[in-house]
Amino acid sequence: MSQDYNSTLNLPKTDFPMRAGLPKSEPVTLKKWEDNKVYDKLMEHNEGKPLYVLHDGPPYANGDIHLGHALNKILKDFIVRYKNMSGFKSPYVPGWDTHGLPTELKARQKAGIGSSADISVLELRKLCEEFVTGYINDQRSQFKRLGAIGEWDNPYITLKHEFEAEQIKVFAEMATKGYIYKGLKPVYWCPECKTALAEAEIEYAEDPCHSIYVKFKVTDDLGKFKAMGIEPSKISFVIWTTTTWTLPANLAICLGPRFEYSIIKCGDEFYIMATDLFKNALEEAGITDYEVVATMKGSEFEYMKAAHPFLDRESLIIVGEHVTLESGTGCVHTAPGHGVDDYNVCLNYDIPVVCPVDSNGVLTEEAGQFAGLTTDEANKKIAIYLDETGSLFALKKIIHQYPHCWRCKSPILFRATDQWFCSVDDFKDEAIDAINTVEWVPAWGKERITSMVRDRKDWCISRQRKWGVPIPIFYCADCGEPYVDKDAMLKVAEIFGEEGSNAWFEKDAKQLMPDGVKCP
Repeated sequence: MSQDYNSTLNLPKTDFPMRAGLPKSEPVTLKKWEDNKVYDKLMEHNEGKPLYVLHDGPPYANGDIHLGHALNKILKDFIVRYKNMSGFKSPYVPGWDTHGLPTELKARQKAGIGSSADISVLELRKLCEEFVTGYINDQRSQFKRLGAIGEWDNPYITLKHEFEAEQIKVFAEMATKGYIYKGLKPVYWCPECKTALAEAEIEYAEDPCHSIYVKFKVTDDLGKFKAMGIEPSKISFVIWTTTTWTLPANLAICLGPRFEYSIIKCGDEFYIMATDLFKNALEEAGITDYEVVATMKGSEFEYMKAAHPFLDRESLIIVGEHVTLESGTGCVHTAPGHGVDDYNVCLNYDIPVVCPVDSNGVLTEEAGQFAGLTTDEANKKIAIYLDETGSLFALKKIIHQYPHCWRCKSPILFRATDQWFCSVDDFKDEAIDAINTVEWVPAWGKERITSMVRDRKDWCISRQRKWGVPIPIFYCADCGEPYVDKDAMLKVAEIFGEEGSNAWFEKDAKQLMPDGVKCP
């Protein structure tokens, strides 16, 4: 006879099902929350309590959500719910970033359009708007499915007319205060995306390259070498660079004014390099027989001149505090069109900016015989030419950290172009004061952001894109110079608020100008 042991067990009784069945049960629970307006009632219940606002950094509306999105939204939901249950009113307004290159690229890819040049501005903007609107709705459903509560029917969206209008109003205020200016200076440039980038849009990755040592023969020694009994034409400054393609833009050689430099005799030739670095450079060149015939401070070489190794011009010897003894030769190849430090130090000597590389990363006619080559092709061709003409001192293959575009992951260029900048210098102290009023978690974040602000002079704000909010700068009809008129910009903001940024492309800028506005 069988025994029923179930009746002998003292087990708890529950109405919960044995199986969770989450795919079926969760949508029912979420609909119940929505039908009962749980979030709205929570806000009403907490009315009058201290505010705790979690500002939602927006995701791009350019694809379905992934695990990163899920982690982000779930953690934020934890915080909002906790604060609402612990004596605060904590509203949550989600948002979406709908402008910019990442969205434009995916919209064009989905539509099968290879280049933005293959479509008109208005058609591209319509395509992008339809693309992001679809993904806003998809992501909203997916975020709600995670169980996150908030004002899902009233999000902030960067393509909304009123949002664009507020951007223009803020820009008008900044421009009126003199924070906005246009300048020709080196910026991060992505030849793949064909746009300028800010420093925050840069990632560093390992990149194999050839580090190259190049001889620049002295043409004007200011009489100093002759006084030592050395023929100037036999002396060369030796520079070192990891970007061979920038050599056509070389206009100067920069030395550290307080560093000691040695004049080293190797056979019939003499080389000038920093005393602390020349042994390593000689080793790279395979030179073991040498003699140091003299030493001089970097400042003593200032204003000498040396011949460019393959272009018909001279490079001025200058001094700068940015020169270090960490690597190279202490004689820094200086191309103001391809580096911020180079650009800044050349301002002290009225050295012009030369940038012989176009937006596609191809060398222009200013590069002489290497015109038409890509930067990669130029690296090889220039090195071969230097070797054949006796200007190559040494060459070594290395792997170094090099900046890449955060979007397409391609190596970027340092390239001087006309761009719009915001002068951080003008309000740097106020920004640091504001940083000090914030409680930072973790604490090291405070020092990191403070150093970023303290060390920055300006921020490149222009992007070569058709999908975004344009910079409303007006140009004087008489002189062609850009100028700022706050009333004119506020009128643009009014149009953006009523009609959206497409209106900027549909109307003549003159129609946007208020009566009485004149060039300064």
